[in-house]
Amino acid sequence: MARNTLSTHRSPRRSLVKGCMLLALSTWVWNGQGQASTFGAGLENSDWYLSASVFDCTLTHQVPGYGRAVFTHRAGESLSFYLESDVVLMRPGRGLLMVEAPSWRPGEPTRRVGYVDISDARKSVQVGEREAMEMVQGLLSGMAPTLTRQARYADGPVRVRLSNINFRSEYEGYRSCVTGLLPVNYDQIQRSRIPFASGSTSLSDRDRELLDRIVTYVQADSEVGRVFVDGHSDGIGSRIQNRALSEERAQVVADYLISAGLPEDKIIVRSHADQYPVSRNPADNRRTTIRLEREGERPTLQRAGNARGPGTSG
Repeated sequence: MARNTLSTHRSPRRSLVKGCMLLALSTWVWNGQGQASTFGAGLENSDWYLSASVFDCTLTHQVPGYGRAVFTHRAGESLSFYLESDVVLMRPGRGLLMVEAPSWRPGEPTRRVGYVDISDARKSVQVGEREAMEMVQGLLSGMAPTLTRQARYADGPVRVRLSNINFRSEYEGYRSCVTGLLPVNYDQIQRSRIPFASGSTSLSDRDRELLDRIVTYVQADSEVGRVFVDGHSDGIGSRIQNRALSEERAQVVADYLISAGLPEDKIIVRSHADQYPVSRNPADNRRTTIRLEREGERPTLQRAGNARGPGTSG
């Protein structure tokens, strides 16, 4: 059937979303109006799945009737956690995150992790390393991290509980995965900047460390097809001198990348003299930028001079 043709049939996705909503609402009816509705896996369906690579390590837990709970650790970053659902069942606002005892451990004290923000996005809950590690420690000790928030579609709260069953064995695999992560991820290394002193073309130890990380990443990511190396100068001095200086700065960076193991045919070297200043401060304009481009990515519309360096943005 053509895309523009009207039809009375519901799409599979709309039917799935409606089904999830009906499942959630039926849970409310079953529990009674105004009472908590708890979503969580039981003994028979509690599973954790590990996805491991040099780019990220992820532990995923299916929460029946609700969605997915995910611990993720990207290369170059810390452990984080998010809760994802196709249907937003919690009202946006602040939810309470606790570490509770499962039903078969009555009397165990509950630990309060704190309040977390809940949005109406698909990933409605996202927390950082501190909260994520408290949740992990709770799971390893046989407890159940639980998030509680007012329901969006009915009275009373919604409770999402993570099961610790089958967690420990997958967590051991996660720990092993983390030791093999790359030092940086693509977002961190895609645009980098090497600064230079006035008239200088020398690399510092910090510069070499950054370039080594770029080489390590490119060698691991087969999707990176090109590495652009762009040399720049300030506007002090003659245009001929600045052109030669920017060429030398770009070439010294390219030569180091090649000597560290980056294939020469991936590197595109360009020089721009003082054509693309990024600041009125001359020191900011004495630089070489490195930009990675993956296969299939559209050419950037940004100027060649816009790149991030260690600890910089923009």
